[in-house]
Amino acid sequence: MIKRPHANGGDKGPQGIGASLRRKEDERFMHGRGEYVPNIRMVGMLDVAFVRSPIAHGHIVGIEKPEPFAHAVYTLTDLEGVKPIVANSGLPGFKRSEQPVLASGKVRQVGEPVAMCVAATRAQAEDIAAQVFVDFEELPAVVDMLDARREDSALVHEHWGDNVFLETFVDANPDVDLDAIRRDAPIRVHRKLRTARQSMAPMEGRGVVAHWDRRLSQLIVHTSAQMPHITRTGLAECLGLDEGQVRVIAPDVGGGFGYKGILLPEEVCCGWLAMHLEKPVRWIEDRREQLTANANCREHDYDITGYADRDGRLLAVECEAHVDSGAYSSYPFSACLEAAQVGSILPGPYKMDRFRCRTWSVATNKPPILPYRGVARTGVCYAIETVMDAIALEAGIEPYEVRLRNLVQPHEMPYDNITKKHFDSGDYPEAVRRAMAAIDLPAVRARQERGEPDGRRIGFGMSVFCEQGAHGTSVYHGWGIPMVPGYEPAVIRLTPDGVLEVRAGVHSHGQSMETTLAQIAHEVLGIDTDRVRVVLGDTGVTPYSTGTWGSRSIVMAGGAVGRASKELKERLLKIGAHLLQEPLDDVRWESGAVVGKQDSRTLAQIARTWYLAPQLLPPDVDPRGLEVSTSYQAKRDSGTFSYACHAVIVAVDPVLGQTEILDYAIVEDGGVLINPMVVDGQVYGGAAQGIGTALYEAMPYSEDGQPLASTLADYLLPGATEVPSIRIEHMETPAPYTEFGQKGIGESGAIGPPAALANAVNDALRGLGVRIDQLPVTPRLIVEALARRREQQANSLKELPA
Repeated sequence: MIKRPHANGGDKGPQGIGASLRRKEDERFMHGRGEYVPNIRMVGMLDVAFVRSPIAHGHIVGIEKPEPFAHAVYTLTDLEGVKPIVANSGLPGFKRSEQPVLASGKVRQVGEPVAMCVAATRAQAEDIAAQVFVDFEELPAVVDMLDARREDSALVHEHWGDNVFLETFVDANPDVDLDAIRRDAPIRVHRKLRTARQSMAPMEGRGVVAHWDRRLSQLIVHTSAQMPHITRTGLAECLGLDEGQVRVIAPDVGGGFGYKGILLPEEVCCGWLAMHLEKPVRWIEDRREQLTANANCREHDYDITGYADRDGRLLAVECEAHVDSGAYSSYPFSACLEAAQVGSILPGPYKMDRFRCRTWSVATNKPPILPYRGVARTGVCYAIETVMDAIALEAGIEPYEVRLRNLVQPHEMPYDNITKKHFDSGDYPEAVRRAMAAIDLPAVRARQERGEPDGRRIGFGMSVFCEQGAHGTSVYHGWGIPMVPGYEPAVIRLTPDGVLEVRAGVHSHGQSMETTLAQIAHEVLGIDTDRVRVVLGDTGVTPYSTGTWGSRSIVMAGGAVGRASKELKERLLKIGAHLLQEPLDDVRWESGAVVGKQDSRTLAQIARTWYLAPQLLPPDVDPRGLEVSTSYQAKRDSGTFSYACHAVIVAVDPVLGQTEILDYAIVEDGGVLINPMVVDGQVYGGAAQGIGTALYEAMPYSEDGQPLASTLADYLLPGATEVPSIRIEHMETPAPYTEFGQKGIGESGAIGPPAALANAVNDALRGLGVRIDQLPVTPRLIVEALARRREQQANSLKELPA
């Protein structure tokens, strides 16, 4: 644990790094003054509705526009000059897909937009859309990713010859004899695991308001996006504009989770329509569109084997993993981010002698996949932690003991694991020990021995993982992603009244960036956070950034704001010393002022002098003034590694199959916490999403590719009664390579729950002779598994001799 010094926060108390400062954003959010895309109104604005494909796969024979409204219906042939959305991977062997913004010739998923209809209201636009007739020649749908690799499978993209976007292969430590390990390992465990396809469910869906500014010859697009600069780049490419002709404004964003990170065909269509009509146009996604038409996530299949010695020490892991990438490669992450990650991050924080992994990114007739909160790490954690529990069972030791025997040790930090992931700092075994103390495992085992009066079965589960965040250039280039981050920029400036404006290219969709960036500025400059104005989400006034994704913002943008604040402080000290008529060495910076022996000059006084009384400035003053533009990259660009141990107790009803979470403890290390309260909120929220992945959320598809959970009555999300009171304990090990020792932590809460909960359910069911090897672990799966087991036992009894 570390003790953090705090700058003087005045009457509000501490405001700098480490302070649980109340969020600046909540003043408007809690009073209903948030500004979201649907709140935007413009004179003469028209509404857009899309005609969407009702089938998963088929040729378009013809499109008939309703005669009275033909002028209000647009197909791809009308969108002259608009290019398809393309996101190519840099990895060798990747097969290119082109996603037309309106389907042309063929549809490849249910919900793919075929035509765009425009009217004075959304209701009228939908009425017009209902009258558009599309003649389809239906084709066999490719629904299951494993079936898609069969030679007789239908093809999503015929010219490929198969349905594989990309195959990757990782063979780490090839000098170690894998055949000998296979032959001689005392413990060998094998699992086939499956995770369900999910639909991200932010409270606010996607939305676009676009208009053409004739004076500036500029397309202005208000969109609910977490990466506005990347959206601008994609729009410019598709519409054939230079980027100066496109301004993207992302106002308040009601949740992102990766879903707000991709370029949508609807954004391109609305941009073109606004230019074509020279009128404002709007499209607001409804929940059915969000669930069925646009991107999905999480669908993985693992065939994984772990080898260990008799004491449970891991010797090797082999894995074949498939990721269902859907019909198209989504911009800017590509269709292969998840599978490319699987091969490099599957070993996680565990030491082993040998590792081999082959992955396939598979095309199917489903929406494109995108990196949902946790990205591949959630599935990978489920796979490796299932193996670790299986090894513990074979070795006859507790699950936590097998982790302690295999985790990288604190004295080995920094540590390069078998796939060359550079763990920067931390004490992983200590996180396990603290989690076990919090959950009181001996008491749980005693309770299991006694049994429950109501017949339910008690189970314990855990998971340990690391979260690589703030990925740098080498990491994303190595994964072949077309969007590669570099130096992260920030601009700060003092206004004449001493208010500090902070402009950053990242965006906030729940991460409290307006608060935490202000805290960093306060830490350096001592300025009251109420006098820090953070500007985000507008490409017209913020510096170019790849945006908010991958738990990077507080590391990268926070580092840039810190660097800029330090540079500004040096300029202010020189001006302040001159105004005080004292040598620079005799003045100091204290509580937002330059303090000399007899007097002081505040930020506001210095700012007023610069702007309104320049005759008082020193003759050798820095002409760059009170505005600082800088960029930041960590000392190593391999990313930060936060980590956690999740420990959970469940009760499973063997009659109804229902799972109740009785206790949940998380021990988390995110480095130096800029705002512990904000971090707790991120972990709580992520854990709720992880519980959804573990127990509730699934987007099933019929054999012909129809999504079967098109409303929130069918697509189950955890609510307040399904999320327990989670206890969080923080270990703060400073990151050695970042500006303030902070690590990315925004996705961590969502990574651990599926593995921990699945292990807990299987622990509860072990005495009944069943095991669940897929997510989510639903009551139906449990009841069906128990029924099959009873049937097997009954058949065995019948076969016994009389």
